[in-house]
Amino acid sequence: MESFLQGDVCQDLREISVVNLIVSIVIVIGMLISYLPQHARIISRGTSEGISPYFVLLGTTSATSAFANILLLPKSRQDIACCKEVETFHCVAGLLGIAQLGVQWICFTFIFVLFLVFFRYNPVEDPDNEALVEEQPRWQTALLVASLTLLHGLGVIVVTGILSTIAHDKLAIWANVLGVMAALLAAVQYIPQIWTTYHLKHVGSLSIPMMCIQTPGGFVFAGSLFARLGWAGWSSWGIFVLTATMQGLLLYMAIYYEIQARKELSKTPLHSSQAPSHLYPNGFDDETPGRFSGHPEHYANNQEQLQAIMDRQDSEAAAETTPLLKSGGIGNSGSR
Repeated sequence: MESFLQGDVCQDLREISVVNLIVSIVIVIGMLISYLPQHARIISRGTSEGISPYFVLLGTTSATSAFANILLLPKSRQDIACCKEVETFHCVAGLLGIAQLGVQWICFTFIFVLFLVFFRYNPVEDPDNEALVEEQPRWQTALLVASLTLLHGLGVIVVTGILSTIAHDKLAIWANVLGVMAALLAAVQYIPQIWTTYHLKHVGSLSIPMMCIQTPGGFVFAGSLFARLGWAGWSSWGIFVLTATMQGLLLYMAIYYEIQARKELSKTPLHSSQAPSHLYPNGFDDETPGRFSGHPEHYANNQEQLQAIMDRQDSEAAAETTPLLKSGGIGNSGSR
């Protein structure tokens, strides 16, 4: 009798919707791809500057809560149990909804790791932007974010383990608590990042391509979860409706500031002393060598870039007031 009831409950996994299966696979792959530009941007820039530490904290804890929520929902636990009764293909297809949140949790956790690895614990001093340097998050903030994130993850694991052992019937309530927690964290997740981007007036290491993919994808993902869980799963799909809305606002701001920065850059002469506030101490938005580099050819990819570097160095040398760098000073061939 028990086997019969189990088989009847698992019938939903055997009846696969081709459309839902394709959409779920596309969402999993799309979610993984959408985070890659953010990972690549932080690594390529060698800094997590421009990314709010509190955005990372709220995002990671929200993703952790959301993943734990869907794992503990009665429908998900039922589907996982049914994997013993159905074929592997039907099991994998039925658990794609859980996989979607798992991929999101892994990808955002990797952003958390990159934020800590590439955090500037010793900020470069920039006399031209002293106010901006002072506003950069300090190492104590990064340590606080790391500690709270790890404590939250540990707390979720411990509470889940205790309830699974001594109060299994309370897991559904705990799942809803996690869902509400994830929704609340997601609702405010983008507020510190929106404030940081507004304050800096540039995107920094924040990836616009990631947001271009995730903003519409968030609404599609919410629809996919709604189709699978229905109104009873509001604590799961509601998270992504909130997240996509807030991310859309951040995307609008990021694109606006990027367009403004490009307009200002096109209007700024090559040798102008007024550079955008987000540039490196050398006055440029990359690792271009500062004044009097002994090997400018190492920093140029072509002859045009090499000539631009040499022209800039000549201009800075002409404006230098230190006697040793004037004509006839040390290092000048005319002084020998």
